[in-house]
Amino acid sequence: MSQPQSSAEAKTWWKEAVIYQVYPSSFKDTNKDGWGDIRGIISKLDYMKDLGIDVLWVSPMYKSPQADMGYDISDYKAIDPRYGTNEDVDDLTSELKKRGMKLMMDLVVNHTSNEHAWFRESRSSKQNSKRSWYIWKDPKRDEYGKPQPPNNWSQILGEANSAWTYDDKTDQYYLSLFTPEQPDLNWENPDVRAAVHDVMDYWLDKGACGYRMDVINLISKDQRFPDAEPVLGPDREYHPGSKYYINGPRMHEFLQEIKHRVLQKYGAITVGEMPGVSDIDEILRTVKSGSGELNMIFIFDIVEIDSVPGKVRMSLHEWSVNDIRRIIGKWQRVMIERDGWNSVFVENHDNPRSVSRYTDDSDKYRIYGATLLALMQTTLSGTLFVYQGEELGMRNFPKSWDPLKDYKDIEAINFWKKSLDLYRDNPEQLAKQREVLERKARDHARTPMQWNAGPNAGFADEGVKPWMRVNDDYREVSAEKQLSDNSGDLSVWQFWQRGLANRKTHKDAFTYGDFELAESESEGVLAYIRTGKKSGKWLVVLNFSGKEIQWDIPMNLKVGGWMAGNYTKGKPEKSLQTSIALHPWEGVLGKCIE
Repeated sequence: MSQPQSSAEAKTWWKEAVIYQVYPSSFKDTNKDGWGDIRGIISKLDYMKDLGIDVLWVSPMYKSPQADMGYDISDYKAIDPRYGTNEDVDDLTSELKKRGMKLMMDLVVNHTSNEHAWFRESRSSKQNSKRSWYIWKDPKRDEYGKPQPPNNWSQILGEANSAWTYDDKTDQYYLSLFTPEQPDLNWENPDVRAAVHDVMDYWLDKGACGYRMDVINLISKDQRFPDAEPVLGPDREYHPGSKYYINGPRMHEFLQEIKHRVLQKYGAITVGEMPGVSDIDEILRTVKSGSGELNMIFIFDIVEIDSVPGKVRMSLHEWSVNDIRRIIGKWQRVMIERDGWNSVFVENHDNPRSVSRYTDDSDKYRIYGATLLALMQTTLSGTLFVYQGEELGMRNFPKSWDPLKDYKDIEAINFWKKSLDLYRDNPEQLAKQREVLERKARDHARTPMQWNAGPNAGFADEGVKPWMRVNDDYREVSAEKQLSDNSGDLSVWQFWQRGLANRKTHKDAFTYGDFELAESESEGVLAYIRTGKKSGKWLVVLNFSGKEIQWDIPMNLKVGGWMAGNYTKGKPEKSLQTSIALHPWEGVLGKCIE
């Protein structure tokens, strides 16, 4: 077995940190307007600290018209009034510091809101000094002289629509990859880059420890702006142009500039959201220790496991535990062997709930599925990210919810509108589209946090209407119930708490240690070995089959004892020889004799 290459010098606080993502609109409302707010976040800091959290990442809370839930920013240096004030952020930073915790902000600079002052100036005239801060192009013309988009790129949050938005005042189109309300900044312009650096300095000077960088690999576009290949079929007018803007020609140059002009001054933590890239060399160019631009990125392979390869996110693709094994095995080994660093996550605000996606969220198995995923994540190398409610095993909302009334996300709304337009007279195909929506919608992760079994799940006071409907199961799935669970078994929250503590105790193995897939013929099981210089060798066995299974212990391993599992509060009583019986969605952690 190869030895871990993480040197003592490579060990640093952000690698060992556990980062908790808060989606502010859905976390905790204190001012009775139905939206979560910063005061609500402050009120729950002890909850996070007790869980084992080191860093709080808050999704955008800047001033915004909320066309895309805050990812359309109209003022980078002002907090949106619905969340609070800039002074509230100062208080949040101060309260975090008292608890030995840090604040990570969300940086959204591929695009702004169309209500940002920069864009208002840019669209005012072709001669305005900020015209070149955004990407404007002359229209093509049809046979009648009617303006048409400059190319056939589709919108990311609604592939039936063009990625270009026409401005009749100046008779040009501006690029808006996500929605018309989110015009893309022109990073070719050095004034734009300087303005972004200034924004980053602002929040770092105010006490933020770093940034999660939203779709940061989209900032450099192929300046030819060629047509995309018709991958969605000949009947579609628009197609994904990702080939021409994902990890574009100057992306690394722009990120190196950020690193040297901003990040190095503060020793800031950075994680890049980089969808659509899985090339090992390209990723290592970004995250390789020393020469890379960012500490780590979110590698999307695990959350794209159920999407049709090469197609849009809102699609369904069958997968098996072999795919999970391949993805995890690949990236764990790559970062160890080539001196990079992973982020560890299976859930965030842009994906459905993990217990529903990867396991069985039925009342019978929800707890086991959620704790199986917790055991997996707390024993993998990389910086660990936990999304609000994941530590409770919150699940997708019911299929009975009305797409036209209960879904709020712009992507879901556009998807269902397109589906109705295309398949209103085709019930069979419409039902398939409905299944995609029910399984993949981002709304599932955005329902209000379930604090207790009271009105509005404790998210907001009684009589207040939350901005989004509370999941129907809040009386059974809540933080209050799980924190006080004395049933004899660990709740999902308690399991996470124990797992995070164990991860920190044995960080030489689980954070920095060597990784090797365990060889076994058993189907439906993900098993791997973690080895630390002090903590020794550990065996992790995860039954993803959803059924009773017998798992053969590899002949080259000798298990000295089973130390933890998700079916019992104490040590699992399992055989130490030959094979072990596993229940559906059972996971166990064994200590090996070397």
